[in-house]
Amino acid sequence: MNARRIPLSLVVGALLVGVLALIALVSLAWLPYPIEDTSGGRFEGFSADHLLGTDRLGHDLASRMMVGARIALVVGLGAVAVATLIGVSVGLVIALARPWVDDVASALLDVVIAFPTLLLASFGASLATVTVAIGVAASAVVARLTRILARRVLAEQYVLAARTSGVSTWGILTRHVLPNIWPTLATNLAVTMGGAVLAEAGLSYLGLGAPPPNASWGRLLQDAQATFTMQPLGAIAPGIAIVAFVLGTNLAADGLRSLIDPTQGGAR
Repeated sequence: MNARRIPLSLVVGALLVGVLALIALVSLAWLPYPIEDTSGGRFEGFSADHLLGTDRLGHDLASRMMVGARIALVVGLGAVAVATLIGVSVGLVIALARPWVDDVASALLDVVIAFPTLLLASFGASLATVTVAIGVAASAVVARLTRILARRVLAEQYVLAARTSGVSTWGILTRHVLPNIWPTLATNLAVTMGGAVLAEAGLSYLGLGAPPPNASWGRLLQDAQATFTMQPLGAIAPGIAIVAFVLGTNLAADGLRSLIDPTQGGAR
């Protein structure tokens, strides 16, 4: 029996994302200090009371980092949900459409992919707006990938046989297309989640993310840039968190790809 080993990249990636997700979940029930508490004093260093010190206003950095993890998880999962709902639906419709519809839709997808997420997010600085904007931008990539994968499956002989035997389009999609394309889509969606967190951090850094008192990692970086010499952890901590989350999702995606791709070796 030739069992496939779980790739190390999948284990490491899942561990990184899992730790940050656990911190985000803990922040829902407990924080060392309220997010707007300024009783800690300015620019305090490591201490038992403030594990990461405080910022220029006396906010506890550990508490704000935990809230940032919560925002990152909400944006990542929310953007993936939006991208999946829109992208998979559009991709399947295009795959089933006539050739001229396919050509037009593919051109429109290229336009959406090239459209800056920044413009979509500029319609309102809120967590919901940013999440939807990032999800809509990512949905074009998901739709294009879904179209390619679905058309490949629809051309298989067993699908043609199912059509000939009278299986409905819905039945073909649910029994044959989606089960076969989902593993590849999952790896892409893992990368999308990391990209969404990175995009939200960039938008928050520019002031287009969730407004105060929300403390996203990007906003923490913006707040800390002018006081880096006095409190370097204010910039280092959110920077490391962003890198860890994006690296974790990319490693997890690589691991999933190695696990499900038969060309990587091993029995499927």
